[in-house]
Amino acid sequence: MTLSFSARIEGRQILCEIGTDRALTAPVFCFSLMAAPAVVSGGTLVRRVAGYAEIALPDLAAGAVHEVVLEHANADYLPRNRAWLPLGPYLRVGKKCLPLPPGAGLGLREAEGPPAPALEAGRLPLVPQPTEWRASGGEIGFAALAPVEGLEGVADLAERLGLAPLVVPGGLPLAVTEEAALRPEGYRLTIAPAGLSVAVGGPAGLHHAGITLLTLRETCGGKLPCGVIADTPRFGWRGQHLDCARHFFGVDFILRLLELMALLKLNRFHWHLSDDEAFRLEVETQPLLWQRTAFRGECELVPGVFGGGIRAGGSYSKADVALVLARAKALHIEVLPEIEVPAHSHGMVKAIPGLRDPGDNGEEASVQGYIDNIVNPAMPATWELLQPLVQEVAGLFPFGMIHLGADEAPHGAWDGSPAVAALKAREELRTSDDVQGWMLAKLAEGLVAQGIRVAAWEEAAKGVQGGIGNGALLFSWTGQGPGVEAARRGHDVVMCPARTAYFDLAHSDDPDDWGAAWAGFVPLEKTVDWDPVPKGAEDIAPRIAGVQACFWGEFTTEDSQAEGMIAPRILGIATKAWEPAWRTDGHGIRALAGIYGPLFDRMGWRRYRGA
Repeated sequence: MTLSFSARIEGRQILCEIGTDRALTAPVFCFSLMAAPAVVSGGTLVRRVAGYAEIALPDLAAGAVHEVVLEHANADYLPRNRAWLPLGPYLRVGKKCLPLPPGAGLGLREAEGPPAPALEAGRLPLVPQPTEWRASGGEIGFAALAPVEGLEGVADLAERLGLAPLVVPGGLPLAVTEEAALRPEGYRLTIAPAGLSVAVGGPAGLHHAGITLLTLRETCGGKLPCGVIADTPRFGWRGQHLDCARHFFGVDFILRLLELMALLKLNRFHWHLSDDEAFRLEVETQPLLWQRTAFRGECELVPGVFGGGIRAGGSYSKADVALVLARAKALHIEVLPEIEVPAHSHGMVKAIPGLRDPGDNGEEASVQGYIDNIVNPAMPATWELLQPLVQEVAGLFPFGMIHLGADEAPHGAWDGSPAVAALKAREELRTSDDVQGWMLAKLAEGLVAQGIRVAAWEEAAKGVQGGIGNGALLFSWTGQGPGVEAARRGHDVVMCPARTAYFDLAHSDDPDDWGAAWAGFVPLEKTVDWDPVPKGAEDIAPRIAGVQACFWGEFTTEDSQAEGMIAPRILGIATKAWEPAWRTDGHGIRALAGIYGPLFDRMGWRRYRGA
């Protein structure tokens, strides 16, 4: 049997054409959009779960092409590019599921943009730019270092990236000294005709100096400019987030991402392990949680939301976690696990009985279109699940911190729950924000008592009792304003504003581009056109722990699709995390992206090539 499928955007509508070379009786068209779809014509909607839909079609004759016209149920969702077309499409005919070919091709196009501008004189071909560079004139040839204790991680990195060895017997000696006045991640590297020397504040400083030498060897064609690099990061938290719930990224991809992070001196990997669509970690406290949600699609607990198709997914074993942690440690990267509560918990609610109030008659819906994606803190089963679960997850990660989620609770959450009404009366709570804050604070208290720090998204600060409290590290994502407010209330904050740091957003407004658009578009220049300490909020500077980029997996059906969304924009987040304020502007980052392009290619990492 041969099936055909094509889809295109016309204004607000999505026009789909389904063809078959054999007659099909009562087929059902299954697919996923970014958010809840509606049928304009061509079929009847028979099931919808968030963005996933099943549409009953009329019988299809051999050789016929049938048109289905869709639009988003929410009028605010205007399709912007190819990523907004149906993902994971298939037909169900009787008990058989027949995959439809992707109609428009997935992921970014490979078209080349205009040439990058030249790098400004006096700047090194290096991301991030060093704190200080004093050129002395001349250059030295450099192929490899003689063995140096403490650079094993960088030497292994060069090999894994497919680059020439960095350390070989008979290589150029590097004299290493420790200097107490330098910060732990700081270093001072001297490149002179007489040789190489480096003063470091600690093992991380030596590691970063090695990264600098490796990078300059690649970007300077095997010759190093002579001079002194004095370097130390502006922020201690320099992060990259990866959503592995919407799309299950293989361990190999995660390891490659860690290597790319290390090359840019990023040091925090935020591992988003659970969301509405899946719980990915193979925990012992509640095995049904991952066993029932690791895969989604036909006949699974969670259908093919976000391109799950007939069946997609997986879970991370403890051996997988150990492998990721070992690689991260070698690269001086800490790993932060995230377990989403109380919202973004559709799969959790489906997998574990008792997490919802049976008397709840509320109709709150999440922004993604789920009507049952929040656990109820007035239910005993919620605490029987969550308290041992967060303890176990936190215990797997030596960083000593766990992220509890807390974003995007549906408006009016729990308003229809008699059990929560009683909880409000007992605890003197009034709103849903109050209830969430109370719940998070209670969950955090048990973790903090065991020496585990908690983190959460910005919404965790809400609530009449002060929200999560407990010294939580908060992530400001809707903008910088919530981060400024949280910092002034005593929280440490990581800035990750969507409009500049969300790499799932499309690069441009081109309909042939790929990605989301709810917070606008993020061209490369935009990643550096902001300051983590906003103007007028200089008082909070000591509370800004750092900077992070986020990648959400709603549009991702294959690991490689994420690569061109992350690169080269990850260069921008690395500059904001390390460099002094406003060191690199849009022109500068574009020039550096041109220099790093061939290096990405040698690494085998796909990159966005457009303007």
